[in-house]
Amino acid sequence: MLDGTTLLAIFDAQAESRHLDFAARWMQRHGGGYYTISSAGHEGNAALAAALRPNDPALLHYRSGGFYCARARQVPGVDPVRDVLLGVAASADEPIAGGRHKVFGRAELSIVPQTSTIASHLPRALGVALGIGRAAKLGVACPWPRDAITLASFGDASASHSTAVGAINAACHTAYQGIPVPLLLVCEDNGIGISVPTPPGWVAASFGARPGLRYLAADGCDPVAAYDAAARAVALVRSRRQPAFLHLSVVRFLGHAGSDAEAAYRAPADLAAGLTRDPLVATAAALVRSGLLTPDEAVARYDAIGERVRAAAERALSSRPLASAAEVMAPLAPRHPGRVAERATDGAARAAAAHSQHRAATAGDPVTLAQAVNLALGELLDTYPNMCVFGEDVGRKGGVYGVTKGLQRRFGPARVFDTLLDEQSILGVALGGGLTGLLPVPEIQYLAYLHNAEDQIRGEAATQQFFSAGQFRNPMVVRVAGYAYQKGFGGHFHNDNAIGALRDIPGLVIASPARPDDAAAMLRTCLAAAAEDGSVCVFLEPIALYHTRDLHDDGDGGWLAAYPAPDAHVPPGRARSYGDGTDLTMVTFGNGLRMSLRVARRLAARGIGARVVDLRWLAPLPADDLLREARLTGRVLVVDETRRTGGVSEGVVTALTDAGYAGQITRVTSEDSFIPLGPAANAVLLDEPTIEKAAVGLMQAG
Repeated sequence: MLDGTTLLAIFDAQAESRHLDFAARWMQRHGGGYYTISSAGHEGNAALAAALRPNDPALLHYRSGGFYCARARQVPGVDPVRDVLLGVAASADEPIAGGRHKVFGRAELSIVPQTSTIASHLPRALGVALGIGRAAKLGVACPWPRDAITLASFGDASASHSTAVGAINAACHTAYQGIPVPLLLVCEDNGIGISVPTPPGWVAASFGARPGLRYLAADGCDPVAAYDAAARAVALVRSRRQPAFLHLSVVRFLGHAGSDAEAAYRAPADLAAGLTRDPLVATAAALVRSGLLTPDEAVARYDAIGERVRAAAERALSSRPLASAAEVMAPLAPRHPGRVAERATDGAARAAAAHSQHRAATAGDPVTLAQAVNLALGELLDTYPNMCVFGEDVGRKGGVYGVTKGLQRRFGPARVFDTLLDEQSILGVALGGGLTGLLPVPEIQYLAYLHNAEDQIRGEAATQQFFSAGQFRNPMVVRVAGYAYQKGFGGHFHNDNAIGALRDIPGLVIASPARPDDAAAMLRTCLAAAAEDGSVCVFLEPIALYHTRDLHDDGDGGWLAAYPAPDAHVPPGRARSYGDGTDLTMVTFGNGLRMSLRVARRLAARGIGARVVDLRWLAPLPADDLLREARLTGRVLVVDETRRTGGVSEGVVTALTDAGYAGQITRVTSEDSFIPLGPAANAVLLDEPTIEKAAVGLMQAG
């Protein structure tokens, strides 16, 4: 039941939000405001904040000014007016993003900052909801209480985006199995997406009868109706630990953003009809009806809030902007190599577990790449009690290639588990899990499967620390089975060499081990970087090398390696060299390493001494090692199994050129093509004869 004190607090929050929207436009006209997407008409979400606890994590729609102001009133010491206006001014003093973007977020308010306008935060919200319960089950420290619920709000247009549809389906799919999903989905339906109307009744028809999802609807412009519906929804989710969908009907004032002229696409009658549903007027009327305020007192209260907001806006105009690239990038991807190295190589328990498991699994014999990853995952699950391994088929089956075999039996389904076949949801569970204190290691079954979900890495994972000044982070190591050269199996969904979309993500760590010993050591490093720095890592595993045993001749066992000692790790950005030839430096990675080593032996027979450099890390590239090895010979051949355009070799050549390398350099790559099925793949993939021909040609050229 909505009491008078709460109703007054809702009105004040709504008035603050409305005046903040006006102030943003005023600041823009005065050259000091950079964000004008308003919350006007959506202020009914203040009632939603009133129905929740301030320690219920919230991932908000970008029209959530009312909610933000209402929650700030529940936590002493937070001034929402100052927060929002400093965000509008892109001020370095803004308390969450530090001027990097205008977001609703603050750690003290349990509001996780989001920049999305297409509901791409919903997979993460699902992950937070699941992570709270899993953290409690595993005894992992979580920033929110075990009975907390997670709120995710979004608009009606975004509700039709594939990311939203997939996340809501994943929530229903999970709840349908009886797994707790304390997630409250709130659709703030204003009937229009920028200029495109949402068909009347569409949201209700789409989500009103979903298995595993309780649907409630209310007039979001009526504070009493909105609060009552929100309170019912919150109680249902909190008590039953099951998802609910709250559909709030709202209006949109001031257009989509400051530059939007609604008169170009909305009829005057439609605009006028919206004004009759103003949530501020409705709340003021409710206060007057209840005898809490007179009409004059309501207006005076509104005006007084406006004066306070305007004064704060004037102060915000003179706030300090970010002034340098270093300041902008400071929270992007913090690196503490000494602490990471200490964490990666520390731990008697891990050492004992690693060698015990190694002896049990291999009798001390050298291992394949797949075995090394499997052993390392087991070692690290022993090391990090908050670590979870999950993805498609990773549990009972142990992965398509057996890489996670036996881990679920050893560590239990709470830590090693299967997911539904939806990469967006897999990554979202990892994103949310990282926020709740877990250390997620999700698996993407094939590299090609990542592409339909890579914005969860680019737009969500990699930006979290950047847009929260490090107050929120989502540590994770995403294992991806990738590259080409599989024998007897393939096609472009299973043989994929496209990693350009990953290489341009700021702050992302990309590991690409080829040898078994490197794989285990580098996985240790990635987990340590995630745990220590909150790093987002992608761990690319060459499928074709998983079970490879030989290097030059059948039965030579040249690709096997001893499982590395417990204190072995590989710092990010450090390469590995093979051979001491002084004629030619071959720079490569992944499957290219094996091909290059084989070619190097044939070159030696022709009197050409080649050294082979395995990059191992594709981001950050090992620039110092590259330059040193290149200058030792003065001739560089980059052997790149990815595509010529957008491939790794472009970055290698650029890194050497930027560093002042003046010697000869050329590159060989795969073709700019998708990879076909069967033997035709050989026509577009880089091969050893091509590498050898290029090496000889480089020697003959100078």
